[in-house]
Amino acid sequence: MPLLEPDPEALRPRTARDPAVDRVTDRSAGGTPEPLRSELVALLGAEKVLWKISDLVRYASDASPYRFLPRVVLVPEDLDDVSAILSYAHGRGREVVFRAAGTSLNGQAQGEDILVDVRRHWTGVEVLDDGARARIRPGTTVLRANTTLARYGRLLGPDPASAIACTVGGVVANNASGMTAGTNRALWAGGAEAVEVCLFEADGTETRCPLTELTHEIWHGFLPGVRPGQRYGYRVHGRWDPWTGARWNAAKLLLDPYARAVDGTFTLPPEVYGHMRDWPDQHVADTVRDERDSAPHVPKGVVVHDDDDWVEDRRPKTPWADSVIYELHVRGFTRLHPDIPPELRGTYAGLAHPAAIGHLTRLGVTAVELLPVHQFAHEDHLLRRGLHNYWGYNSIGYFAPHAGYSASGTAGQQVGEFKRMVRALHDAGIEVILDVVYNHTAEAGELGPMLSLRGIDNRGYYRLQHDPRRYADYTGCGNTLHVVQPQVLRLITDSLRYWVTEMGVDGFRFDLAAALARSMHDVDMLSPFLAVIAQDPVLRRVKLIAEPWDVGNGGYQVGAFPPLWTEWNDRYRDAVRDFWRGALPDVRDLGYRLTGSSDLYAWGGRRPYASVNFVTAHDGFTLRDLVSYEHKHNEANGEGNRDGTNDNRAWNCGAEGESDDPEINALRRRQLRNLLTTLLLSTGVPMLVAGDEMGRTQGGNNNAYCQDNETGWLDWSLLEQPEWRELTALTARVLRLRQTHPVLRRRAFFSGRAQAPDGLRDLAWFARDGREMTEGDWYAPAATLGLYLSGRDIPGRDARGEPVADDSFLAVLHAGAEPVAFELPGAPWAKRYELVLDTSREDQAEPPGTVLAGGTELTVPARSVLLLRVAA
Repeated sequence: MPLLEPDPEALRPRTARDPAVDRVTDRSAGGTPEPLRSELVALLGAEKVLWKISDLVRYASDASPYRFLPRVVLVPEDLDDVSAILSYAHGRGREVVFRAAGTSLNGQAQGEDILVDVRRHWTGVEVLDDGARARIRPGTTVLRANTTLARYGRLLGPDPASAIACTVGGVVANNASGMTAGTNRALWAGGAEAVEVCLFEADGTETRCPLTELTHEIWHGFLPGVRPGQRYGYRVHGRWDPWTGARWNAAKLLLDPYARAVDGTFTLPPEVYGHMRDWPDQHVADTVRDERDSAPHVPKGVVVHDDDDWVEDRRPKTPWADSVIYELHVRGFTRLHPDIPPELRGTYAGLAHPAAIGHLTRLGVTAVELLPVHQFAHEDHLLRRGLHNYWGYNSIGYFAPHAGYSASGTAGQQVGEFKRMVRALHDAGIEVILDVVYNHTAEAGELGPMLSLRGIDNRGYYRLQHDPRRYADYTGCGNTLHVVQPQVLRLITDSLRYWVTEMGVDGFRFDLAAALARSMHDVDMLSPFLAVIAQDPVLRRVKLIAEPWDVGNGGYQVGAFPPLWTEWNDRYRDAVRDFWRGALPDVRDLGYRLTGSSDLYAWGGRRPYASVNFVTAHDGFTLRDLVSYEHKHNEANGEGNRDGTNDNRAWNCGAEGESDDPEINALRRRQLRNLLTTLLLSTGVPMLVAGDEMGRTQGGNNNAYCQDNETGWLDWSLLEQPEWRELTALTARVLRLRQTHPVLRRRAFFSGRAQAPDGLRDLAWFARDGREMTEGDWYAPAATLGLYLSGRDIPGRDARGEPVADDSFLAVLHAGAEPVAFELPGAPWAKRYELVLDTSREDQAEPPGTVLAGGTELTVPARSVLLLRVAA
């Protein structure tokens, strides 16, 4: 046999070309990501949070083949710590795995999210019934347990996987490999006698699992084997005593308030009511308990797992002063868009489509404010009329994206689809603000359905009157959440943090925010809700917008919310509408509104951007209807035209509704240009409503909350008409002006004081004859107003730390029906002016470009806005 010589090259060690298969990924190399790390440190203390990559890898090094790397390791000391961890994880939809003592290096319970080490502070054996039973704490090894049990002739093992699982607060902490799959469930139900988690198969088969652990009125437990996609609900047992506010009814399946996804729709048959809905005597119907099972008729919560941690997302973080808000409806904005695939129209994916985002970026808005996207239900009175709640101000699930807006499915897919929408908007530089409804729920008053909170703990979740059968209603919707109650406040803040940290949103507009700011009865700007928001490390950093009123006594609170908050300024809306329809008795109020409303917001360190300026909103006329109708036309809502406000402050330009008169239509388009230009040139944060820039109409319906049809949807075919393309072009051009010139988006209020060396002020007002307005001028009727904005010495610094300087502008607003002569202010204000905007022109493709000398007389066209730049 020949001798085989070895190949020397084959004996040399080879350099690995690729990372090892178990190498820590680059995005995990920094340890626990933010804000997970800081939130848990704030919750438990730094000494109980292991976040360094060395710690995480150490806990992943195990004999187990799974080799999971946790996001964070927690070391609780007591049950309060465990309860806090479970509540935190439940509120954010995070997975928790408990590591108990084991026989291998670190134990074999592993996970990829939150790993809780209960070995260090949870040791010991309590022998019961003379050795017949034992309570073994999860940090106790089998060897140590047997040392104690041997005295009683008892032993565990020999295989540790056969040892009885120990529990911590109802959560299994088993030391056997592969035994950690499942889900944690917890529910605050003060006063309840028992709680069951009900699991549903695709065919409707129900399995009931009692929650046997109770800590601080929170029923909780671990359900082994439950996987993402599992549909579930709660049944809560307790007394039926409406006269004391107790309305427990275990025949009703209840939606988990913390459900991250909801599958199914609310149809509201009689079975979903806790009482006998159709009882002959309606005065006492709410006191008669309905024993029929509601499970076949109500949607179910869905267990969701999504490990997207937003590492690749880049939030725009647009400063308030630079923000332009665009209020839109996810479904209505995309439902008729011809360039979006039909299967995506009306969905989160549709809004993420380049065709939808392209319109927003061309327009120049910086944030979308989405009408409610929390899971909502339809009201019974609408369903009986064949209508549906379109706007969504009837929330029932504060963690779940509304399933009806999902193109990808409702078994949890809506969560990922929503996140992808947010990421697409962020990539385009657009922030996402949610309109949220935490003031009431879809369960309405005592005659409403039993869907969730009413059946969990009616007295705890809702404000009740002195007669506990009745609800305190500061919202006009039948009930008001009891935000003073700590667990209700926790539900709301958990939800808010979830939408920021897990879903990626950038802020919130709070519907009827005054109802949330009430303490026991009165609105209180030191209320628990506002105090919690102000100190929360996550929420105080996002955009917070208050609708600063509710329907209760003392509920109108415009200008009263504390710093950090901005507010919908309805006084701006009313003053601008009245000026352009010729209904202002004088111009005092208008002067404040155009310059940031310092009379309302110049206190406590607030800034001009505390005022969210708007002329229209989702409720009320569209901008086109504002100049086409004087009276509401809401007959299609089926309420006899009684719904919706009668205070429209509208002028129809000479004819009610659509007209064939060219002069009337031309005047209406001019008024639209005036209103849009006034809004976008005003100091503060402008808010546009989707479609106003292209002449959208609702046919005079000023309360289209139930019009899920062409009335409520945006008609993109309007852009095929030249007159509406021109209006869109004007809107985009004024927004570019605003973005280019910091004098139009000031971060501080005007002082009005003379500045050296020439005595110019940062703000000056002029009458038609070119003189500065006097005190008496403010109290006199006027249709013409000149506003001089100085670009010199603007407070603040730019990105390089340099003083901010800009051009100066003169804006002339003329609401009169005839042209007027206006003398341009001369020196020291300006030597020359360049006309950059004239709303009397139909064609807005190019600026006028006319140059005029200071001191000359300018003819201002009827009903128009002129913007002039100081040229020298």
